[in-house]
Amino acid sequence: MELFTQRVIEIIKSIPAGYVMSYGQIAEAAGSPRGARQVVRILHSMSKAHELPWHRVVNRLGEIAVQQDESRFLQKLYLQEEGVPFDGEGRVRLEICRHYPVEGHEEPELPPD
Repeated sequence: MELFTQRVIEIIKSIPAGYVMSYGQIAEAAGSPRGARQVVRILHSMSKAHELPWHRVVNRLGEIAVQQDESRFLQKLYLQEEGVPFDGEGRVRLEICRHYPVEGHEEPELPPD
């Protein structure tokens, strides 16, 4: 397995419940700022085998990028069950729940239910 792929898997596994990261953010943290499409490929092909919390990955605008209706619905449901807030446009409120996998950075506190 390539080092980038290993890093992507580790980063995705590190996203705590109630938080999300974008494809590009994961790619950059894994060492390839232009590797967002690689992250999509890794999620698509390895989520099941590595038990990745795939639902915690959204696009840079906070939108659910999955095209299949059932998977889209499930992703939003799973995120809502974890307390991830959405705005009126159906986007994840990234300013509240974006995960930063950097030591020393504090996560913003999630609003109460």
